[in-house]
Amino acid sequence: MITCTSYKPRRNKMGNKNDATDTQSDREIVITRVFNAPRELVFKAWTEAKHIEQWWGPKGFTTRVEQMDLRPGGTWRYVMCGSDGTEYPVSGVFKEVVPPERIVATDQFDEGFEQVVKVDLPSGTIVTTAIFEDLDDKTRLTLRIMHSTAEDCRKHEEMGVIGGWNSSVDCLDEFLAKMVAEQRNRLTLTLPSDREIVVTRVFNAPRQLVFEAWTKPEHVKHWFGGCTNMTVTVCEIDLRVGGTWRYVLHDSSNGTDHGFSGEYREIVPPERLVSTERYEPIPNSDHLNTLTLTEQDGLTTLHIHIQYPSVEQRDGHLHSGMEMGMRDTLNRLEELLESMASKC
Repeated sequence: MITCTSYKPRRNKMGNKNDATDTQSDREIVITRVFNAPRELVFKAWTEAKHIEQWWGPKGFTTRVEQMDLRPGGTWRYVMCGSDGTEYPVSGVFKEVVPPERIVATDQFDEGFEQVVKVDLPSGTIVTTAIFEDLDDKTRLTLRIMHSTAEDCRKHEEMGVIGGWNSSVDCLDEFLAKMVAEQRNRLTLTLPSDREIVVTRVFNAPRQLVFEAWTKPEHVKHWFGGCTNMTVTVCEIDLRVGGTWRYVLHDSSNGTDHGFSGEYREIVPPERLVSTERYEPIPNSDHLNTLTLTEQDGLTTLHIHIQYPSVEQRDGHLHSGMEMGMRDTLNRLEELLESMASKC
């Protein structure tokens, strides 16, 4: 719940339990919010034009970023647009920029603002300080809005600055939730050398659960292969060093079978799994897969390090569409993990 005290104590009903709004003096309004997102991501959403345009302004508004020169002495200018097409231009100058911790900037109503709102605007300089505090996987944002006079502070408040800012950070909260989800579900593929591929993906599940989903046949058959027209008809796992594994995918679109098999070289539950892999229809297609799982704050990062015997084999695998296939496969694994987690 937001609390707001300005001139006389009262409660502001716009917001949630992570919010607080207060007036520390008769010239300053302070608004705080805790976001379920890391500080670097919040700072990026606050300072990059492509992100700002996705959330800035109260609900129902859109925003156009016309200037964004993020440096001391640089200028910014945003134009908020109401649902009726009315434009509300605001601008300012950056006084201090300390990524990803702090931004100080002037904030003024640009030419044309007074005509559309038809109110007595604050006449002095408004300085807004945005402070981003790292709370591990969360971030506390503190906005300190300082006015030249108590009269300007009162005018600004009567315009609805508190409700407007709280609605705007609600929009930021929703946008950050989407950014976090996209980051978590994003597959990253890198090429450390001409005979290697590294695949990375973060899952919203504990490491033990991911390891079980990767190594137990009753789970593997639900996610391996990715494509909806593919079904696992054979899933054999002998989980021990020297043990073998074999999966067969049946393609219902053309009736063909695709066999994959290998041998376990190293097993350290639930941290590490090293095995060979071969695509059975192609001779001499063996390569080495090293799977590592790291967990932090309930999230598990999956790394698959693939080593090939030759450049040609690595490039052939890349050009076969393995990235898209891996993405589809790990998306299905994510769905399975959600189902498994709900039953725990």
